[in-house]
Amino acid sequence: MLSDDELRRYLRDLEADNVERTVSVADKDKFGEAICAFANDLPNRRETGVLFVGVKDNGDCGNLEVDEKLIQTLADFRSNGNVSPFPMMYARKHTLDGCTMAIVEVMPSDNPPLKYRGRVCVRTGPRRAYATPEEERRLTEKRRWGNLPFDQQPVSGASIHDLDLLRFREEYLPATIAADVLEENGRDIEDQLRAVRFLTPDGRPTAAGLLICGKDPRAWIKGAYVQFVRYNGTSPGEDIRDHKEIGGALAALLRRLDEILGANIEVRADLSGPVQRDRPTYPIVALQELIRNAVIHRTYEGSNAPVMLTWYDDRVEITSPGGPYGAVTAASFGADGLSELRNPTLGDAAKAMNFIQRFGSGIPRARAALARNGNPTPEFRIEPNYVHVTVRAVP
Repeated sequence: MLSDDELRRYLRDLEADNVERTVSVADKDKFGEAICAFANDLPNRRETGVLFVGVKDNGDCGNLEVDEKLIQTLADFRSNGNVSPFPMMYARKHTLDGCTMAIVEVMPSDNPPLKYRGRVCVRTGPRRAYATPEEERRLTEKRRWGNLPFDQQPVSGASIHDLDLLRFREEYLPATIAADVLEENGRDIEDQLRAVRFLTPDGRPTAAGLLICGKDPRAWIKGAYVQFVRYNGTSPGEDIRDHKEIGGALAALLRRLDEILGANIEVRADLSGPVQRDRPTYPIVALQELIRNAVIHRTYEGSNAPVMLTWYDDRVEITSPGGPYGAVTAASFGADGLSELRNPTLGDAAKAMNFIQRFGSGIPRARAALARNGNPTPEFRIEPNYVHVTVRAVP
């Protein structure tokens, strides 16, 4: 966190390209674009970028009323998915030399280019704009590959021929890149794949590229599937009614899971009131949130285990390889708004393709849907190597 002396230096330097000042709070996109541009750090200064809200262009105090709502709006850019991957940033209310302001400090990313709502934002000198193809290439080359999460690491032996380029062009790009940027895009397919972290600079597919747009993800990442078993009864010793291994590229896998959930949820007649009410054994949205959470947040590194979806007559159990990650602990697991992405590119793709609404909201949404339907609260078992959830049917 910058000291007051450092903040004064930033405020005085009216030509700095890592400082932005504003007294307006009406244009929230301006905040997001500034945060994205600072994180991209196109000039490669490796210095903190600072957004001052409540300060005029000349550095004078703007006498803005800074409330908690504004600070929360700024802090939400850290994990609401509009800036992706997540930027490293801090938002706070601060008084400097008698002037109250909101300050956002943004660290240069090791993993550029970051995008705000599908556009790569950059800043050089007084210019803040969307990156040109050449600037995107420069940002891609800046990535510090040794520090990246597993889903952005190259997969040994795989080549661009293992990616489904038609799926990439027709399904992934339109969902993740702004339409006008896509229309003006003159880059070749390999540059496009590098820009979204599906290829490394030397042309090797990453784990995310294979999981999201691979022709056969399981050929390269052995645990990249969901094992579904439906038993006749309430224990594993009962006869198996149905059994499937669901694999494939991310969107196809999640859509197939939706079909399986819909086919197995039963509707029961509730005769407890004066009027018969039909009620599903489980609200589909709750199971969708939990199984998608398991697929997206599981560990793929060093594990051949699939996600397990086990269906009994009285409950559904989901087991995901890998325990809590990053800032999420066993105690804080499932807290509303708390999210730390083990697989950030996979998470970004799922959000862009509308399989998740907001990072950190899936488990709270599942709990709320179950409560509305009359199901018991889901039971979580959080271990270092896996997460297990039991969802019980409507009594």
